[in-house]
Amino acid sequence: MKTKFMNKEAKIAIVGLGYVGLPLAVAFVEKGFHTIGYDTSAKKIENLLCGISDIADISDQTLQGCLDTNAFELSSQSEDLHEADAIIICVPTPLTEAMEPDMSFIKHAMEDIVANAKKEVFISLESTTYPGTTRELICGPMLEKGYTLGQDFFACYSPERVDPGNKKFHTLNTPKVVGGVDAMSKELGEILYGQVIDTIVPVNSTEVAEMSKLLENTFRSINIAFINEMALLAEKMEIDIWETIEAASSKPFGFMKFTPGPGIGGHCIPLDPMYLSWKAKSKNFYSRFIELAHETNHLMPEKMVDHAAEALNLHQKPINGSKILLVGMAYKEDSNDLRESPGLHIYEQLCARGADVSFCDPEAPKFRDGKGNIQESIAVDYEAFATYDLVVIVTPHKAFDLEQIGTKSQLLLDTKNALKNSFTEKKWSYGKVHNTAVMVKGSSK
Repeated sequence: MKTKFMNKEAKIAIVGLGYVGLPLAVAFVEKGFHTIGYDTSAKKIENLLCGISDIADISDQTLQGCLDTNAFELSSQSEDLHEADAIIICVPTPLTEAMEPDMSFIKHAMEDIVANAKKEVFISLESTTYPGTTRELICGPMLEKGYTLGQDFFACYSPERVDPGNKKFHTLNTPKVVGGVDAMSKELGEILYGQVIDTIVPVNSTEVAEMSKLLENTFRSINIAFINEMALLAEKMEIDIWETIEAASSKPFGFMKFTPGPGIGGHCIPLDPMYLSWKAKSKNFYSRFIELAHETNHLMPEKMVDHAAEALNLHQKPINGSKILLVGMAYKEDSNDLRESPGLHIYEQLCARGADVSFCDPEAPKFRDGKGNIQESIAVDYEAFATYDLVVIVTPHKAFDLEQIGTKSQLLLDTKNALKNSFTEKKWSYGKVHNTAVMVKGSSK
């Protein structure tokens, strides 16, 4: 198996072709491995076979180039996993409504693997999860099948670190943590990933690798919650939090810059800390930091809706019946990723208060609302922005002309300080001092 990995003679199967799986599959193909992309969605496989990528980081041209090599197979038939020497699992791991880990996708993937995997197979899990998952849900089913660890199968955990839309760090140059359930699994993991990823970070157990992923994102969640709370405090004290952050950032040591916003989104930051909190409770340990950060971050969309109501009130307009436009719905700039986006929560809460809400996002042009209806973006027409009672900047993509948005809009709520110190006469900025007298005087009612 070592020789196969080093000589790129091994056939690699990627289970799950989403934000993590598809870029990883492309990376293996481009490095010379015969790769099977497996997904239970026949529709997704059909689109990919036609050269249509639904992942922003993988262009249609890149996908087609991989297909043209004849080294990239795409399948929705689990039987094809039998050909694989290495199987990498990249399936979703959401939370239930009770904020508990939903392991169903991993379990279903393992059912397919157990039914079809040949002997002497290497299995790696990349999905975010709690410490102990690899031994429980990967090794457990394989052992039950009668396979012997270290002989018939090998198992690793290597957490994904995908940052959708990041132009600097991508699959190849983001360091890869690899932990094995035994020494041979760890060595095989280092060899295999080392053929594709620039930097490998080996650790001594799958539990350390699993914990490292949760630690990374819990750290971010807590710090984002802290700066969001500081922004709310600064508003009460009539202090500009953005200027304060820039001043603090001038310190060359001991300070790391985080910025406030309308909430958190994506798969990792909202969900990973709750995996850790859930696991901690099973050990009779309760993390107050994680729970407080979760509460603070998930209150931010409601705070933005309150700010929208305040801004409209200054112009003698109720939120009920007002026309409101949300600019940007994806959870981060220059991405089409809507997972857990605060924009979705702001949309639902504004609608619940009776507002007539539209959105504009050329990156993420449609989404399914809480009632199951498809909502579609309006065109990027800045003249039309003037017809709205309030324009809310949620996600300032580079595709937007912020100067035009500021100029054409009647009234603005800037949740990201995207416009900085411009248009103060008609802008309510989160985390800034609000000169309400100027806003009312400068308004065009």
